[in-house]
Amino acid sequence: MELKEALDTLKETGVRITPQRHAILEYLINSMSHPTADDIYKALEGKFPNMSVATVYNNLRVFREVGLVKELTYGDASSRFDFVTTHHYHVICESCGKIVDFHYPGLDEVEHLASHVTGFKISHHRMEIYGTCPECASKEAH
Repeated sequence: MELKEALDTLKETGVRITPQRHAILEYLINSMSHPTADDIYKALEGKFPNMSVATVYNNLRVFREVGLVKELTYGDASSRFDFVTTHHYHVICESCGKIVDFHYPGLDEVEHLASHVTGFKISHHRMEIYGTCPECASKEAH
């Protein structure tokens, strides 16, 4: 369903759907790990031997421009990419850097309140929650 909608969005914006674009999009939709361009390249290079990391980057940029993908930058680590679904937030492990999605619809009111209090025309908000993931926590305990 998400893939079909994403492909429709590309068609509507006049973006040609190449087999590589299809594969990158499908990988992003199915990946819950917020992959880097390098991760995506490594996952797909077997299927597309002539594809380069640059190709992946360029396609991710196209997807970002049409609003299908968000680029997440955290500190100096390489960008991670996230397929845009409903509002969700990220819980980030401070030890290993793993990012996990966390859905909390209640925060949609925040934008309304912020607009009301400040008079700003709000475009979006971003919240990140930091901690230690269960795997790292169990390593620390031993």
